[in-house]
Amino acid sequence: MAELLHLPRTPRPKATDPEPLWRQLLGDQLRRRRHEREETLTETAEKAGVSPQYLSEVERGLKEPSSEMIAAISGALETSLIELTSAVADELRSALASAAVSAGRGAFALAA
Repeated sequence: MAELLHLPRTPRPKATDPEPLWRQLLGDQLRRRRHEREETLTETAEKAGVSPQYLSEVERGLKEPSSEMIAAISGALETSLIELTSAVADELRSALASAAVSAGRGAFALAA
C-alpha cells in the first residue's frame, strides 16, 4: 500500500505582514509614468490643476487622492483611469504573490 505524503499548503502572508497600501502603489505608478514622459512635478501638476506639493505627496503615498484628483492627474499624464487602475491592481497582485512565495520558502504543490 502506498504511503501518504503530506505537502504543505500554499502559505498565506501572515496577518502581521502589511499589505502594500493602494495609495503607495498608485503613487509609484504615477511617478513612473511621469518619469517616462520626462516631466517635472511642476509641469504635470500644472496640467492637472494641482500644486506640485500635492502631486509630490500623492506620488510618495502620503495623500489619499479623490477619484477626481486621480482622473485629473491621469489625464495630465495622458493615460486613462482604467489603464492606471489596472496597472496598480497588477502591482498589488504581484506584491501579494511575492509575499506568499517568500513566506513559503519555495514549497512545492503537486497535482495528480
